[in-house]
Amino acid sequence: MLAVPLSCTNDAPPMGNTVIGRDSLPVMTTYGVSKLITDSGVVRYKIIAEEWRIYDKTTPPRWEFPKGLFLERYDNKFKVNLRFAADSAWLYNQNVWKLRGNVVLDDKTSQSRLRTQELYWNMQTGEMASNVHTTLKQPQQEIEGTWFRATMQNGRPTQYHIRQSRGFMPMGDAAGPQQPQPNASDNGGQTQADSTQQPKRDAPVSHPKTRRE
Repeated sequence: MLAVPLSCTNDAPPMGNTVIGRDSLPVMTTYGVSKLITDSGVVRYKIIAEEWRIYDKTTPPRWEFPKGLFLERYDNKFKVNLRFAADSAWLYNQNVWKLRGNVVLDDKTSQSRLRTQELYWNMQTGEMASNVHTTLKQPQQEIEGTWFRATMQNGRPTQYHIRQSRGFMPMGDAAGPQQPQPNASDNGGQTQADSTQQPKRDAPVSHPKTRRE
């Protein structure tokens, strides 16, 4: 009789080290994100991102979009009134944005566009800041500088402060404002005569005198 020795084997897969600091790991990682975000039951934002990480144990909690972010904001009629995009983005405590790399903020209401490589935006206070080269383009002006501050009021960026700036803005006529031209429709289609104009008179005609013999 042949006796075969048997031994116990462990078929369990290898395990990694125990994670002690849970704040170093995201509670959720999502790929290929296209999400609508509501505020008080009303859809206000749309987020499109290749990767979305949520850290709930950090101080403060944050969202990360390491591979880029595109965001749209909607008004009460569900029309887009603001867009912004960046190569990477962080949202701290669902309140403060940090955007980096090819940052573009397009405000449809004021028809203004902001371009920079880094932007901080506090959605609670409305303050926006950038310490790198920034360009602001509006219908009536275009300015740029290396230090930018602004405040969002009623969903629109206002109160701009730019240092070391350059650009252009339209200037008024140096000769002063022009008087408006009269409109013929104001007088029933007829123009009034100028009271300072004198009536025309025929010029006097001289006749040659005849010599009497």
